[in-house]
Order: sequence, then C-alpha cells, then structure tokens
Amino acid sequence: MPPTISLIGIPTDQHSSFLRGPAGAPAAIRAALASEHGNSGTERGTEIGLDFALADRGDVAIAEDAGDDERIRAAIAACPGQLIALGGDHAISFPVVETLARRHGAFDILHFDAHPDLYDELDGNRRSHASPFARIMEGGHARRLVQVGIRTLNRHCREQAARFGVEIIEARHFRDDWRPRFDRPLYVSIDIDALDPAFAPGVSHHEPGGLTVRQIVNILLDLDTPIIGGDVVELNPTRDINGMTAVVAAKLVKELAAAMAATAAA
Repeated sequence: MPPTISLIGIPTDQHSSFLRGPAGAPAAIRAALASEHGNSGTERGTEIGLDFALADRGDVAIAEDAGDDERIRAAIAACPGQLIALGGDHAISFPVVETLARRHGAFDILHFDAHPDLYDELDGNRRSHASPFARIMEGGHARRLVQVGIRTLNRHCREQAARFGVEIIEARHFRDDWRPRFDRPLYVSIDIDALDPAFAPGVSHHEPGGLTVRQIVNILLDLDTPIIGGDVVELNPTRDINGMTAVVAAKLVKELAAAMAATAAA
C-alpha cells in the first residue's frame, strides 16, 4: 500500500519578532499545491496519488493564548505516521519536534535557514521564532542538529551552537556537492528564508546570499534515511510577489513528501 504523508497547517505567527504574516502561509501553500499550473509529479519520478498520498489533516485551531502549544501537540499526536507541518513561523517546530520525540525518541534534524534560531530568548520571549532549536536541544529531543545556509551568526548564537554541539554549514562555506549523511531517523525543517530573496521574496526577513531552490531540492533528492517528519515555515504571503514564494514552498513540500515516502518504502 502506498505510504501516506499527513499535512497539517499551524497558522500562527504570534512569536514572530519583526513582521506578522506567516499565519497565512498554510492556505497559500495549499492553494499552490492544488493549482493547475503544475502536476502531481516529483523529481524522484514518483507521483502524489499514485506512489504516495498526501492526507490533509486541516489546521490546528490557534487562539493565540497560552494553550496553543498544547493544541499543537495534541494535533501532531493525532496524526498517524509521517507528517509535514505547514507553518506559520518557526516557533511551531518546538512543539512539533517535542511531540514526535515522545513517539520516536530523540532523532536527527536537518535544518535549512538563514538564521540558526538558537537564541536563549529574544525580546524576553523564550518561545520566539528565533529560539525553537534552543528549546529542542535543551529538551534532548534531537541527538544531532545540522544547520545549512546560515548567514546571520552573532556571538550569542555561536556560543549557543557550541553549547549544544550544533553542526553549521554556513552559506559562505556551502558547496553544491555537499551532502549530509545520517544514520538514524530524521526530521527536516525548511525555513523559506534559507533561500536567497531572489528565489523567495515572500518572507519577513530578507537575507541576501542564500541558497537556491535547486540546491535544497538536490539535497532532499539524496536523503536515504527514514524521515519521520518535517516542516516548511516562514512563508509570508503578505510580502510575496505573484505568489512565487508560495509556489516554491509547495515545491519543497512535494519534494520533502516524496523523500519521506521513498525512505519509508526503502
């Protein structure tokens, strides 16, 4: 029976530090996935609906109060098997990873981003979208964290990376033939601003000098370890141009889902 990958929207940007807007991303990504501009094929040669299924589990009901993390945890816990969370800002990754770690034990994380998101707190907020990986590593939910495309490291985040043993491939050091290798189950977190703004203008934080869509897709194509979950976050539709960043986000969802299905069947 073909693998089924769950999609679940987490439409919240309450922990964003600069601009709001990513709460509208799940709807924009779904619209791009359903658009007739493309088809169901993936670059692995597999097709949605034939070789694997995408099951849309709807959106978490966000109230922007202290109960939202528990609502996210409950929704993730109710999703069977592999899943992709559609953010929302990057703060969603903490309750998603925390919940999956309860199910699977600690796993590895591959994280694409312009920012390391390792702040102990930002503006007094320990749940900031700049802090999810500090919370994840503190909680012991990841055994290994590999970050790719980083180009905003300050002293505090360098100290945090050293504290948690984070492996960082800065954008300036990235090479097209670089590939990560993992030997345990994997979670993949894709912040859209890992991409250069030329490819993804619809983000809150424009950080020049980033990755290309081709580079991220090629890494996803070469992943060969079981992928238990992932997220695509930080699309800000209010800053997009002709929906092009939403199309990029949908492309990454498709290719991540294809990688999950392929490794599930391996």
